[in-house]
Parts: sequence; structure tokens; C-alpha cells
Amino acid sequence: MATEQKSLFARIWEIPELKRKILFTLTLLAVYRIGVFVTLPGVNRNAMAEYFTGGEAAGFLGLFNTFSGDAIKQLSVFALGIMPYISASIVFQILTVAIPTLDRLNKEGEQGRKKINQWTRYATIVLALFQGYFISTYLESLGNKIVLEPGLTFRMMSVLTLTTGTAFIMWLGEQITERGIGNGMSLIIFAGIVSGLPDALWEIKNLEQATLLFLLAFVVGVILCIVFMERAQYRIPIQYTKRVVGNRAGATQTSYLPLRVNMAGVIPPIFASSLLIFPSTLASWAGTGWLNTITDSLVPGTWTYVVVFSALTLFFCYFYTAVMFNPSDVAENLKRQGGSVPGIRPGQPTADYIDTTLTRLTFAGGIYVALVCVVPMFIQDQFKVSFYFGGTSLLIVVSVCLDTIQQIEAHLYEANYSALSDTSDAPKLRETEAI
Repeated sequence: MATEQKSLFARIWEIPELKRKILFTLTLLAVYRIGVFVTLPGVNRNAMAEYFTGGEAAGFLGLFNTFSGDAIKQLSVFALGIMPYISASIVFQILTVAIPTLDRLNKEGEQGRKKINQWTRYATIVLALFQGYFISTYLESLGNKIVLEPGLTFRMMSVLTLTTGTAFIMWLGEQITERGIGNGMSLIIFAGIVSGLPDALWEIKNLEQATLLFLLAFVVGVILCIVFMERAQYRIPIQYTKRVVGNRAGATQTSYLPLRVNMAGVIPPIFASSLLIFPSTLASWAGTGWLNTITDSLVPGTWTYVVVFSALTLFFCYFYTAVMFNPSDVAENLKRQGGSVPGIRPGQPTADYIDTTLTRLTFAGGIYVALVCVVPMFIQDQFKVSFYFGGTSLLIVVSVCLDTIQQIEAHLYEANYSALSDTSDAPKLRETEAI
């Protein structure tokens, strides 16, 4: 078994296209990680590190820092990370459902989606300009000599630099998606989270042995739960009847329509976290009393945050599944292909059946995602460990790993199929050459 696994891993580097994709992805992720250590002009990075070390940067700032790969702590040009793009994506996905024009564009195919993606990029730049200004004013409000020369010049330079950094990260993510392996945006978040794991492990070394064993067992249990649920699916049986000339009965073939329990993947908790960060961003800029009250009540680990985060996660599970999967279109395609669900009439009854099944699965998947993201918060609060052991971080890391591995396996299977096809065609080619 070990030999088979080793040969499978070795085959990755024997396929030129797959090797090129993986090296390209790793190179761009390395560029991203190098950029995290490029400091924003006019700031004192050491003073910001002391601010984090003192434990004052808890709550959303710590969560935001985790997703950005310590870019906030480093006062990096990549401090905004990919969050503006995620926020813009949320807006346009909601608008796609609400505005018929965008819905028609989305259904036009590749060209329509390209136009929506272009508008999403423009919205990302606008959001980055606003968030860059919020961060610059927030840094000035912290004191502690973090900003060397506060004022309009610093704010303008910070806004320009942070917006450019976000645009560059967005470009990196799109290049990885198009020319590399895996989803570029997810891999960038993954790289940011994983980069902090060594420090997080070093942080827990002083815990008591029993506490350490419990914490590690808990993390392993969460990982196993994520792997199981991310691969879990419900298969709806589909029967296809072949048309046969004459009086003979048509042969029936049975297939399956697989529906994943968590069809939305890691998108719901990322979207929920992005939305919950927004009030604190506004409060840091405006300093309004009611905004500060909302921010204080939505600090990660509080019951208010748990309830709101869980509700948003469940909502985005349903919303993203509805955007990505249309039961009516699936039922119509099955009808055209002569397929049907046993005991269900083709057409609208089949669409209703698929929709009901998907609704129940999505509810189970939403509860699973919410529990995986929320329960570890209480462990973090109890043992005072890092955000890197939070459920959202683990869910993103494990899910991105599974998705990337599946894409690598798909390339391997495709290469094997091509090799077999070439082998089977070889005798015919030799025969042709002989003639």
C-alpha cells in the first residue's frame, strides 16, 4: 500500500502539465507570503507587534489577522488581504438573485460570468479604498507610536498602497485559478492560516500534558469530522431507458445524482466572518457610540456573536447552494435525456423532489458548518489558545486540502486515461503505417 501511494505521489512529477500547474501555484503563493513582510510606508511594525503581544488586539482584529496571514500584525501592504474581494463577491451574488439583468447575464454562460467578474473586480477596488482609509485612521487612533507621521499624507499613501496590495492579491488568486491547481482565493486564505500554525503550536507547548492531549485530540476529532462531512453525499437513483427498435422492451440503466451534504463548502463561514468584521471596521473609523456597542456585542466568543454567526452561516449555506444548483434545470436535463427518479414523474415533480431533498441536506450541512466553527470558540476561550485552532480556520484548511487533492487526482486520472487511449491506438497506427 505504501509503495502504491509513493508511486502515485511520484506520478505527479512525471506529468509535465500537472507539474507545471503545481510549481506555478507554489510560486505565486510564495510571492504572496513574501509580500506579507513588505511594510506599509510610515509605520512602526515593532510597535504594532507589541500591541498584539500585549493582548489588546483580540476579537475581530485577531480573526482578521489570522485570515490575512499575520499581514495586520506585520502592517503589511497586504493588510487588507482578500476580504474586499470576498465582500464584493457577496454583494454581486446577492444582486444576481435580486436583479433580473444580472441573473440573465449569469445564465448566458462564460461571457456573462466574465462580465459579472469584471464588475466584481471594480467593486473590490472601491471597497479596498474605503477599508484602506478605515485602517489608516484606525492605526492613527491606536497611538503607541505606530504611525510615525499621522496626517492626510499618511492616509492617502496608506489607501493607495493597501488598495494596490489587494488588487495584486486578487490578480494572484485569479492566475492560480486559471493556470495553477485549486481555487486561487481559497488557497491564498489557506496559505495565510497555515503560515501561523508553527507559532500557534509553539504557543501551546507550556500547557499541562493532560490539557495538551485533550486539545490535540479535540483538533484531530474536528478534522476527522470535517473530512467525513465534506465527502458525505446523498445519491438520488436515476433510471435511463434506452429506445429499442421493434417489440422488445427498452433496456434500463441505473445511475445516481450525487448531492453533497455541504454543497457550499467553506464559502458560508468566510462570508459570515467578512460581514461580521464590517461593523467593527465602521466603528474604528466613525467612533459612533451605537456602532461601538454593536462591535462590543459581536466579539468572537460571546453568545451574541455565536448566534449571529451561526444564523449567517446557515443563511449563506442555503443562499450559495441556491445560486450554484438549480433543481428545475437538473430536472429538465434529466427529462430531455430520458432519465427519471423511480416513483417520481419527470418535470416539475422531479424538480420539487430534488429541491426538498436538497433543502434537508443543506440544513444538515449548515448545522454541521456552524457547529464546527462555533464549538472550538469555547475551547479557545477555556484554554486561551490561538485563533488558528478555531473551527473556521480548520474548516478552511481541511476543505481546501481536500479540494486541491481532488483536482490533482482528476489530472492523474485524465493522464492515465490518455496514456491508455494512446496505447490502445498504437496497433492501429502501426497498421496504418504498414499500409
